[in-house]
Order: sequence, then structure tokens, then C-alpha cells
Amino acid sequence: MRRRLVAAAALVLLVACSPPPEPPRAPVGEAPFVYVKNLDVITEWDPSVSYSNEIIAFQNIYETLTFWNPVTKKTTPRLATSWRASADGRTWTFQLRPGVTFHTGRQLDAEAVKASIERTMAAKTGASYIWDAVSSIRVEGPGTVTFALKYPVPLDLVASAGYAAYIYDTKAAPDLGKWFNEGRDAGSGPYTVAKWQKGKEEELTLTAYDEYWGGWNKPHYNTVKYRVVPDPDRAWRILLRGEATFVARLNPRLFARAAVTPGVRTSERPSFQTAMLLFNTASGPMKDVRVRRAIQKAVDYQGLIRDLKGAGSPVSGVVPEGLMGHVPGRAPRQDLAATARLLRRAGYGPEGRPLRLRLTYGEGDTDWRLLATKLEATLKPLNVTIESRAMPWTEQWELGKKRGQDIFVMYWWPDYADGYSYFGTVFHSWDPPEFNLTYLNDQGLDTLLDTVPELTVTDKQSAQRAYEQATRRVLDQRAAAALPWMVNYQRAYQGSVQGYVDNPAYSDVVFVHELRPSG
Repeated sequence: MRRRLVAAAALVLLVACSPPPEPPRAPVGEAPFVYVKNLDVITEWDPSVSYSNEIIAFQNIYETLTFWNPVTKKTTPRLATSWRASADGRTWTFQLRPGVTFHTGRQLDAEAVKASIERTMAAKTGASYIWDAVSSIRVEGPGTVTFALKYPVPLDLVASAGYAAYIYDTKAAPDLGKWFNEGRDAGSGPYTVAKWQKGKEEELTLTAYDEYWGGWNKPHYNTVKYRVVPDPDRAWRILLRGEATFVARLNPRLFARAAVTPGVRTSERPSFQTAMLLFNTASGPMKDVRVRRAIQKAVDYQGLIRDLKGAGSPVSGVVPEGLMGHVPGRAPRQDLAATARLLRRAGYGPEGRPLRLRLTYGEGDTDWRLLATKLEATLKPLNVTIESRAMPWTEQWELGKKRGQDIFVMYWWPDYADGYSYFGTVFHSWDPPEFNLTYLNDQGLDTLLDTVPELTVTDKQSAQRAYEQATRRVLDQRAAAALPWMVNYQRAYQGSVQGYVDNPAYSDVVFVHELRPSG
């Protein structure tokens, strides 16, 4: 706090000689913000390779150079206050926010930005591909950093990504990987890690970082807790008892109750989150494209939308509406006659061999359970047995990397607000597989996809045509997936929470520092 001075001369002297005032300290003694999710929160602590559910915590711990604004649909300042691009789009210069420190106490400057992004690029995993266009990073001064690109990309948008764009203190420890794996952080965000209990219900606790550049001069939540509660009914009871502040997703029945419950607020809005059934194209019975097409056509797309009661909307293509790459007029429909015909040609069906398919999905997700139940009932008369298994996310993902299922069910959302990651991560070949859990190895598709990032800047019409070709190749020619719905976010939270806004570019993230607790 600034001290009051009686003499005007003394005040002038203080202003002339003193450093800028420190941001106000974090509040103490307030109730925590408790976020309830049905799946494990942390799968990876290292911000250079993080690529899963931990986004909900990391976006409160770490920061990026820019931020995607869902209202303007443009990037806005975060750690960078301004930026400019050369006329050819191959040189980008960012001016950094002064006075920012990491949770380790070190200054966040241009050298730190360069070091963190270069370390992420060197990891060559997770979403590090977002920096593939970068040929070099130059420090022009403590507050200025310049990127030279091999080809033009919208680097301000890339720098807002929910993964692999975090700026962190690479000097936090000699063995940085070990440092992170012990549940530590090296971010600059409003909250820092206080406690991590892997596998426990109260998995993660964050506490306010006193020196946060954004300050604490208004009411804020001092503590953020993440609880893993797979049972939606129990999550609802926890919310009603006041033991939870925010429940990320309820089933339609509970969401309808929440909407008329005093003291509970609800939020419903479209998202960029796509429900995906990824088919094993590399091994097992689904290696046969006829079987994949049969299952693709067996999904009751319209029935699922009705049963979700507002929690889902129809899909068209692979990329959701509102992002580059969306292809309208491709809403899928069930065709059981085609399913029976394709199964018969593959040697299965009522008069052929029995077919058993293993399907995995994240535990606690009643929408996935609904899909599995409906698909099982639809295919049973056709001599097809669906063996569905609900799993903790970390276990399901590890099984998927080993090709341990025929159908891998998951949600996908963009790495940044663009359509590329739906294809470049999910359907581009990866070895070993990470999120390409169809295991496609289609060199023609890869070549096509590799042209898209540059075309997005230089020739948007050609980029859109490439997306349309990729969509046909993935869904029609290769039948690598079925996309049953787009998620409509349905949240429930305490009525005392003020200022909550969903940002579809950062799936399921609550930016807690922006909230205002009230009575």
C-alpha cells in the first residue's frame, strides 16, 4: 500500500524516486472456488507437453502472449501488450507487459519468452506443432521479442493457444522435468500450486499469487480447488450443499432442475467441443473399412440429439461452425439398411460371423453412456455386440495409445480458435499415436493437411477447399470416425458467483481471477 505523505514536496520526491507500486495483495479468508469435474484433472505437469484436461487448471496458473476474445473473435493482449506483423506475414514482433514475475520470483522478460517457447518446440510432442512455422526467435530488448517464420501463419492466434503456448520459467530448477512432475509450477498466472493429490477426489488446490500483475484490488477467490466426482447426481448434491462452487457438466435431467433451483445459476451456450467416435483403422475388425462404414451409419444421430435435451446439437463436417474449415450441409443420418448391407459384405451380420467391438469412454459422462447403450441396442439384432467400458480418462488414453480398443470415444476442442487441430492432431499420422486414435496413416491426407496453416494466411479460399477435401477423405473415403454431436455447454454454479463467461477456445476453463464472489 502507498503511504500518505503530508508534505507535497515529499510526495513529489517519492514519486520521482520510488519504483512502480506493487499490485495489491491477494485477499485472505474467503471461501474457495471449488470446481467439480467428472474426470482426472492432471495428466501432465510439464507445460511444454501438457495436452489434456489440465487446461482447466493451467489457464489459471500459466499465461500466454495473447488471448482469444469470444466476443470480438480476435486476439487481445495478455503477456504481450501489442504486436505487429511484417507485410509478408513472416516476421512478428511482440511488446511484453512490464513488471510481470513468475511464481519463482524471477522476471518475465523477452529472454524468458524465447527460452520457454524454444523448450516447447524442442519437446516435439503434445501441441508443440503450433510453432512449426518458427525458424528463429530474437530478443530485441528486455521487453521485445521477434519471431522469424518459415512461412506466414497468424502468430497472434497461435500465441493464444490453450496448449503449448504457455510462457514459463525455464530456470526454475536444474532438472525442470523432475520439478514439474513433483506437482510444481513455474507460471506467471494469478494462482500457483498449493497441493496435488494424484488419484484423490480433492485432486488439486491452487492459491493466489500475491505478486500477480493483474492485482487483487477487488473481491477475488483466494483459493481454487478441483474435485473429481464421476457421479453427476453426487456432484449435484455437493453443489446444493454449498461444498462445490461450479459443476462443469450435468446431465439434462439435473440441468433442468438446476435452472429452477433458488441460489443456483446456470449457463448454456454452444461450444467448439466435438463428440467423436474414433475407429481403429490399424487392427482388429475395424481395420475393414466396410465395418467402419457400417458402424458409422448405425449411430442414431437425430435420436441422440433429442435425448440430450439441449446438451448437444447436430454436427456438420469435422470442424464446428464459427471456425475456418467448417463444412455446412453434412449433418450425418442413421441408415440401418446400409449398416446391414455393409456388415454382410464383410462377413458379419445375422447370417454371418458374430462381431464383437470394444468401446471405451470417460467415466461419469452420462451422454457417452447414453450413446453406448443406444448403439448396443441398435446393433444387437445384427449380431454385433458392443462391449462398452467407462474408464478414468488417464487409463483410457493410455489404452488408446496401445491400440487397445476398436472404438475410442472422446471430446475434441481446438488448440487455438482455428480448425487445423481437428485434422492435424486427430487425423494426421502420428508415430507413436497420441491423439490420432484412429491410427490413420494416409500420406495423401498428411500432404494435404500440411498445406493448410500457410494457406490460412495466404489463400483462405484454397484453405477452405483443402478442409473440404480432408473432410471427405476422413469421413467418406476412410470412414475413420463418427461425429454424433457438438456439445452445448450446460453449467451450474453458485448464485454468489459474478462475472462467469464461457470461452469456447478454452474448453471447460473457468478464469477464476475474473470472477467476483458476492453474498
